[in-house]
Amino acid sequence: MAAFGSFAILFGLVLCVYNFVVGAFALRQIAVHPHVSLGPERLAESARRAGIGSFIALSAAAFALVYCAFTNDFSVSYILHHSNRALPWPYKFAALWSGQEGSLLLWAWLLGAYGFVLRVRHKVDVKLTAYASTILAAVQIFFTLLIVFPAPPFALTQGAVPADGFGLNPLLQYPEMVIHPPMLYLGYVGFSVPFAFALGALMMRYPGEKWIHITRRWTMVTWLFLTCGIFLGMHWAYAVLGWGGYWGWDPVENASLMPWLTGTAFLHSVMMQEKRGMMKSWNVWLIFTTFMLSILGTLLTRSGLVSSVHAFAESSIGTWFWGFLLIVLSVCLFTYILQRDHLQSEHKLESLVSRESSFLFNNLVLLAACFTVLWGTLFPIISEYVEGSKVTVGPPFYNRVAVPIGVFLLFLTGIGPILAWRSTSFKSVKRNFLWPSIAGVTTAVVLMAAGMRPWQDVGTLYSLMTFSLAALVITAVGSEFWRGARVIQRHTGKNMLLSLVQLTRRNTRRYGGHLVHIGVVIVFVGLAGSAFNQSNEQEMGFHDSMTIGQYRLVCQSYTQDSNANYDSEYELLNVYKNGKFLTQMAPERRFYHASQQTETMVANHSTLQRDLYVVYEGRNQDTNQPIIKVILNPLVAWIWIGVVVMAFGTLLALVPNMSAEQATKPRKPAEEELALPAGVGD
Repeated sequence: MAAFGSFAILFGLVLCVYNFVVGAFALRQIAVHPHVSLGPERLAESARRAGIGSFIALSAAAFALVYCAFTNDFSVSYILHHSNRALPWPYKFAALWSGQEGSLLLWAWLLGAYGFVLRVRHKVDVKLTAYASTILAAVQIFFTLLIVFPAPPFALTQGAVPADGFGLNPLLQYPEMVIHPPMLYLGYVGFSVPFAFALGALMMRYPGEKWIHITRRWTMVTWLFLTCGIFLGMHWAYAVLGWGGYWGWDPVENASLMPWLTGTAFLHSVMMQEKRGMMKSWNVWLIFTTFMLSILGTLLTRSGLVSSVHAFAESSIGTWFWGFLLIVLSVCLFTYILQRDHLQSEHKLESLVSRESSFLFNNLVLLAACFTVLWGTLFPIISEYVEGSKVTVGPPFYNRVAVPIGVFLLFLTGIGPILAWRSTSFKSVKRNFLWPSIAGVTTAVVLMAAGMRPWQDVGTLYSLMTFSLAALVITAVGSEFWRGARVIQRHTGKNMLLSLVQLTRRNTRRYGGHLVHIGVVIVFVGLAGSAFNQSNEQEMGFHDSMTIGQYRLVCQSYTQDSNANYDSEYELLNVYKNGKFLTQMAPERRFYHASQQTETMVANHSTLQRDLYVVYEGRNQDTNQPIIKVILNPLVAWIWIGVVVMAFGTLLALVPNMSAEQATKPRKPAEEELALPAGVGD
């Protein structure tokens, strides 16, 4: 099977090279001789089919590696180092992306899958798709070369083949790790498609904004995958690492956040190009930057440049990535300089009090956040190069900059929906901003009356601002739904719920976006709870107890267990809240046989109000008593709820609008149709 997998990769590489070389030649011939197109068109079609074939070949290679894992073929070095016989089958499947070589094969395969969909749907715009397909083939060549030369996944084990493997990293033996990396890769890889369309459209001086319309769904789906991947990673860190948090500004966490920030900026700013023909150069460079940051994130994970619990060991593969990044940047710069006159804006910013200005500020703030994260991530590398020693940048640096930026973004999220295109009158702003402002101020007053003291520390101040702005944003966005639904209710006679559904169906992109913003607000509310965390740690023998907040934990027993994959020891704790029995929790510590590594399994009792987070930290070697750490984390559940709302809003925005024929016919005079708020039924 190893020979079959290696052959499949080589065959896929040949097909990618054919796709790129023949596709580029055919496009050149069509450009030079537009009236003699039969021959070049046949060549372009053969290149398209070669691209489809490369996906099939890489699918065969991915299947071969998974097959080797399930059949315990330890003659393949990768399987020897990332699997073992007692490993549960879901984690044998996850072995595909648990190491350097397998994850690069996954990258190449997913890129092939995106290319397959693009090439099958080529009739959307044959010529533009041909350009995008050729550019994707060039990217595919790079990643396929990686798994042929510096990181072959089917390299054979040297010497005698061991009877068992070294096992999967214990940190990865958690259910979310079966879906978190693929989600993250779908986000990273997916940005290749809008990048290819943008570069192709610029190369061929594609007229208008049609390339944005074609790639809008690609970008939104990719953004959704990356969003889910990031938050699944946060939940994994929260549930497995046992430190009580979900985001530590780890370099590899940062690597996934940076393309998310620029991708979010791109999704907002393309609306200005679609509506007003503005920011064309800005949008092109946003998507170029997003793609290059995706490659940079992959580089940081695999080169050993940064120290991280997520990163792979140091290797020479970084040189390949730096070279590829340099080529991509050079091609983008050359194409932009050559074609920049094609990107002239059709309109200019007319007023600072307009939706265009809110999008512009939103972009600037997102890019400021991205630059902060990039600088903090690369600073250890830069300091080592300049001074000879790594100077790490910790969470205090990021929090000092990122928290105010996040609060300002939350404010922009609230004012964006109430501003009109081109210019907004003071009267309109006053009318639409009144109730949201009242909601924000009232929330602040109520929270301070309930005991919040923002003047005591900065964390409490930012939390109060977050809660107040959350109320402002939800009121502003909610009023958009309410006003539109009220008009439809008067117009059709339907109840409020059906009116809301019809309102949303008339403009799914607009109202799906509003739901995404509500999800973001909910996430911010969850994040703001971290200012009020409490923790306690002590030895807990039989019948010992610990108190934290309203909770009392009592040790009922501590014992050991064993299976073929790992040994475990855990403690059974009865939990009482305000003197009443609440639940029983069992924090655990495991020792994995194959890898000879220890891992923590956190016990967590989660409610909408707070999480009771319990960690078994091992035993005191002097007393042999278990050491238990307990953390109270307020509002964490709202982070995960917010992500679900964001995902639902994104999926809703992907649904086509209700057509005029589907909409319920009005029963009142047409004049009332003119009373619909901006965006309703567009």
